[in-house]
Amino acid sequence: MTSGDTKRPRVALFVTCLVDLMRPSVGFAAARLLEEAGCEVIVPAAQTCCGQPAYNGGDDASARALALNTMAACDGFDYVVAPSGSCAAILKLHYPRLFAGDAAQEGRARAFAQRVYELTSFLVDVRGVARVPGAFEGRVACHDGCSGLRELGVARQPRALLEAVAGLELVELGDAQACCGFGGLFAIKYPDISNAIAAKKTAAIDAAAPALLVSGELGCLLHLAGKMQRDGSGVPCRHIAEVLAGETGEPAIAQARGSGP
Repeated sequence: MTSGDTKRPRVALFVTCLVDLMRPSVGFAAARLLEEAGCEVIVPAAQTCCGQPAYNGGDDASARALALNTMAACDGFDYVVAPSGSCAAILKLHYPRLFAGDAAQEGRARAFAQRVYELTSFLVDVRGVARVPGAFEGRVACHDGCSGLRELGVARQPRALLEAVAGLELVELGDAQACCGFGGLFAIKYPDISNAIAAKKTAAIDAAAPALLVSGELGCLLHLAGKMQRDGSGVPCRHIAEVLAGETGEPAIAQARGSGP
C-alpha cells in the first residue's frame, strides 16, 4: 500500500466463472492480496458471468442483460477488481461498447468501466504494492493472456510482483507474447488450430525449463496444463495470485483438473 493512504477503499472482487467453478483458491488468494494492500474486500453475492461468452458469440442481448446485472451487483464500490485479464477487459472496454448509443445506459457503463482493474494492475498501479506475502524457491515463467496483454497492457505489473516473491527466479519464455491457443470459444470451434498453437507455447515452456508456470488467466492455464499433461510434461501451473499470496497448498492445476481440457 502506498504511504499516506488512510481510507480503506471498498473493492468488489469479481471472482469470474472459471475461478468460482474450477479454482476457488484463486479467489481466496486474490482476496488476501487485496486485503494486504489495505482494501476492504467484498464478493458481491449477486454477481454472475460477465457476459464474455455471449458477447464473443454475437449474442449481444444476453451480454447486455449480464452486464446490467454485473453493474448493479458492483454498484457503490470504489473499485471492481478481477483476477482475469479477459473478464476485466469485457467489464472495462466492452461494456461501454455494448451500450453505445443507449442514452439510459452508456454513461453508466462508462462510469463503471473507470472503476475496473485487472488484479495485478490494481495492486501495482493503484495501490503501489511492492511486497507480497508469498515465497517460492525455483524458476518461474509467466504467460501473458492475450486480453490482459493486448487490451489492457498488463505485462510489467505481474512481473514486478513476481520479482518481489522471496526465492523466486523469474525466467522469460521464448516468443513470450504469443497466444496459447485457448481464446475461449476459439478452442471449441477450432480445436486442431488451438492445439497446434498450444504446442508451440508448451515447447517454449519446456525450453525455458521452469519449475512452475504462472499466469493471471485461468483459462490459459487450464488449456496449457491439459496440453502439457497429455504430452507428458511435468511443468505444473498456478494462477499468479496463488503464488503471490503464498496460497500454494492446493494441488497444481494439471493435477487438480485430471486430464485437462
